[in-house]
Amino acid sequence: MAEKDKQAYALANGYTRSNDHESAEATFQYEEELKRQKRRKLFMYIIGTFFVFQIIVITLFALTVMKVKTPGLKLGNIDVQNLNFTSQTPPSFEMTFTTQIRIKNANFGPYKYDSSYVTFLYQGMTLVQVTIPKGKAGGRLTTKIGATVILNSKALPRVSNLGSDLDSGVLKLSSQAKISGKVVLMFVMKKKKSAEMNCTIEVNLATKRVQALECK
Repeated sequence: MAEKDKQAYALANGYTRSNDHESAEATFQYEEELKRQKRRKLFMYIIGTFFVFQIIVITLFALTVMKVKTPGLKLGNIDVQNLNFTSQTPPSFEMTFTTQIRIKNANFGPYKYDSSYVTFLYQGMTLVQVTIPKGKAGGRLTTKIGATVILNSKALPRVSNLGSDLDSGVLKLSSQAKISGKVVLMFVMKKKKSAEMNCTIEVNLATKRVQALECK
C-alpha cells in the first residue's frame, strides 16, 4: 500500500513539473514572438523612413538641379567711342561704341548655344548685325562677349524722320537677338532652350553718352 502511495505521489509531482515546464516554454516563445514583432516593426519603420527621405531628396533634386531654366540674354554697359551727327538735309549720324553681349546660365549644367547675331535698329530698320559666335555658358555662370559696334544711317531711307529725332537731342535705337542651344544636365540629359533679347537704347547727343538702356 505504501508503494502505491509513493508511485501516485511521484506521478503527481512529475505531471506538475511537466506543466510548469510547458508553461515556461510557452511564455518564452510568446516573449520571443513579441521581440520578433517589435524588430519587424522597427525594420519596417526604418525602411519606410528611408523611402520617404529618398522621395524628398528626389523631389528637391527635380525641383532645383533638374529644373531647366531659360538662359538670359542682354547687353552690358555701352561706352560710346565716337559720335557724329547732323540734322541738316540730309540728316545722318555715325556712332562707334563698345558693349558686352551677356549670356546668363542659371542652370547647374552648361548651356551650349549655336552661333547667332545681335541686330541694331533705328525705328525698326536694320543698321548693323554683330555676330555671336558658337560657344558655351558654364553652369551657374555668365558668358560675356565683347563687341565693338559701328553704326551709321546710310542704309536708312530718306523718308524717315531722322532729322527731327536728331533735333530732339536724343537718338533712340533698339537691338534684338535670339540664340538657340541645349542645357546639358548630368552629362546625359539635354534640353533645348532659346534665349531672346529686346533692348531699347537712348543716346544723349549733347553728352554723347547712353542715358538709358533697358533689355527685356
